[in-house]
Amino acid sequence: MIVVLAGGVGAARFLEGVVQVVPPEQVAAVVNTGDDMQLMGLHISPDVDIVTCTLAGVIDQAQGWGIAGDTDQFMQWMGVLGGPTWFKLGDRDLALHVRRSDLLRQGHTLSQVAEQFRLALGCPVRVLPMSDDRVETHIVTAQGVMHFEEYFVRHRTQIEVLGVEFHGADLARPAPGVLEAIREADAVLIAPSNPIVSVGTILAVPGIRAALAATAAPVVAVSPIVGGAAIKGPAVPLMRAHGLEASALGVASYYRDLIDALVIDNADAELAAPIRALGIDVHVTDTIMRDPAAKRHLAAVTLHAANLGQNAEF
Repeated sequence: MIVVLAGGVGAARFLEGVVQVVPPEQVAAVVNTGDDMQLMGLHISPDVDIVTCTLAGVIDQAQGWGIAGDTDQFMQWMGVLGGPTWFKLGDRDLALHVRRSDLLRQGHTLSQVAEQFRLALGCPVRVLPMSDDRVETHIVTAQGVMHFEEYFVRHRTQIEVLGVEFHGADLARPAPGVLEAIREADAVLIAPSNPIVSVGTILAVPGIRAALAATAAPVVAVSPIVGGAAIKGPAVPLMRAHGLEASALGVASYYRDLIDALVIDNADAELAAPIRALGIDVHVTDTIMRDPAAKRHLAAVTLHAANLGQNAEF
């Protein structure tokens, strides 16, 4: 079993590569739910939906989120009625949120809903929300504390970041299957997701960090920072607010007590030596996932870093 700690778009694309190398039924994604929020009475699960819909083949590939071919009649009418329109919900996308919210009100858990949705949509990979309990990532800014999605989408990250808070994480429990998957894994891969607000939120749930530290499986991360810049999202300001250098070396420092190896981009080859000085093995390759072949290549290199070849039995 290959376990992947996953955020949103970057993780979903990485997983597209993993399932080209490993049978999908032997892959489990532990997905960040710190981006989850309540909006207009609906429970929105951005990262869980992105991972599920990407691997089900229904994602809008150009955006990396939303449903392919979706329309926006709902949002247009919401604007006419004076409602919030800063967080776009496509018409097909809306069905996910309405159905999820209804099932949660009926007493289903978030992980039960995720399993129902991934089977309905044809996602071949197990999708495990990090927790069934409510956890929200909030960003401390000069304009106050706000939900991560408000910072990311509404304000387009154009506000100075002072800190990050994981509301509810200290009281949360890992969702069923999460700790077992980590303990029984042949390898744990940390996708090229935001270290602070995607992977960091997962690690903030009590028990998950300890399970990673205790697992006998190799743990390999992929740096989302290339040449001092994030491929997607606000990793750079969030890492700096966390007191970390916004580089592959900063990523290594953040994960140093958890990982055995780090995959970094060719552009950061000069950082290999200082990363190895931290006691972390380094693999240097092209990490830009521009097409299916590149996704497969990155997944294969990462699995090789975990001492698992393409033909290994999982």
